[in-house]
Amino acid sequence: LKNAGHVVYVVLYTSIAAYSVTELTATFIQIIEPKAMQTGQVSVDANAIKTALQSEGKIALYGLYFDTGKAIIKPESKAQLDEMAKLMQTQTQQKYFIVGHTDNVGNFDSNMTLSLQRAQAVVEALSSAPYKIASSRLIAKGNANLAPVASNAEETGRARNRRVEMVAQ
Repeated sequence: LKNAGHVVYVVLYTSIAAYSVTELTATFIQIIEPKAMQTGQVSVDANAIKTALQSEGKIALYGLYFDTGKAIIKPESKAQLDEMAKLMQTQTQQKYFIVGHTDNVGNFDSNMTLSLQRAQAVVEALSSAPYKIASSRLIAKGNANLAPVASNAEETGRARNRRVEMVAQ
C-alpha cells in the first residue's frame, strides 16, 4: 500500500484453528513501514581514538561503511574519516596500519581480498583531498576473518567482526 508517498506492507493471515473442537479462527496482522537506517551514530571522535591507541595500540572503527561485498567507502563514513584525519593531523610523526576485517560468510580468499581492498580504500580516502595525510604514514592490511572479536554464529557477532581497525605502528 502507499501511504503519504511511503510504501507500507500489510500482512493479513486468517486460518482455522488447528484443534477443530474449539471452532476458533486465528488472525494475524503485521504492518511494516520500511525506512532508511540511521547512520553516523557509531563514529569515534579523535580523542577516543587517541586514548584507545595509547592504551590498547589499536581501535576498531565501526563508523566506516561499505556495501556488502564492496570496497567503496559510503558517504556516511565522512564523520569517521574526519575524526581519524583530525588525530593524524595533530600527530604528524605517527604511522598507522589500517586493517580491514570481515565476518566468516563467503569464501576465505575472497574475504581476504575484500578486507585488504577496504583497508586500501580507507588509506586512499585519508591520503587524498580534503585530508591529505601522507600515504607513507599509512599501510593497508587485510585480515579477512582471522581475528574475530565475536562469534560468527549470529548476525550481531558477524556485524562486530566486519570492521576496520586503526593500529599504531
